[in-house]
Amino acid sequence: MNTLIKPDLAAIKIRNKLLPGDLGYIAYIHGDLYARECGYGLNFEAYVLQGLKDFALEYDEAKDKVWICEHGNRIVGCLVAQHRSDALQLRYFIFLPEYRGIGLGKKLMTEFLEFIKSGPYRSAYLWTTEEQYSAIALYTRYGFKLSDKKPSNAFGKELIEQRYDLVLDQ
Repeated sequence: MNTLIKPDLAAIKIRNKLLPGDLGYIAYIHGDLYARECGYGLNFEAYVLQGLKDFALEYDEAKDKVWICEHGNRIVGCLVAQHRSDALQLRYFIFLPEYRGIGLGKKLMTEFLEFIKSGPYRSAYLWTTEEQYSAIALYTRYGFKLSDKKPSNAFGKELIEQRYDLVLDQ
C-alpha cells in the first residue's frame, strides 16, 4: 500500500468475532512494529504472546470483546477488552502505521466506552509505556488518568511502564 495515501475510514471493516489466526497475527503486529518503532526485543513479544494465550483460554463472549480491523481482507489493527475480576482491561490497541491518523482509534475508543457502559463494569485500565505519546493522548482524551508508574527493562530496554485508569460515573 502506498503510505502517502491514507485509507478511508469507511473502507475499514470492523468485526467483533474472534477467528482462528487472529491472536497469532496480533502478536506478530506487536512484535514487528514495536521492534522497529521502539526497539523492543523478544521479551516484549513473549509478553504479548503470554497475554494473548491467557486471553484465549479465558475468552468469554459475554464479558470480553474484540475489534478486529480489516482492510482488503488483511488485519490492520485491533483492540481487545479483556474482563478482569473488577474491571475491563484495554489491551492490544494497535494499528499498522498507514492506518493511524484516520479516526480509527477514536472510533474504537468510542465503541470501547459503549461496551463498558453496557455491562456490569464501572472501570477500565490499561498499561502502556511512557513513549507511546499518541496513544496516551488518546487515552487521556477519553478520560483515562495516570495512576501508576514503574521502571522496567522487561521489553529489552529501560523504560517506564504506566497504568491508566478510567472510572465511570455511577
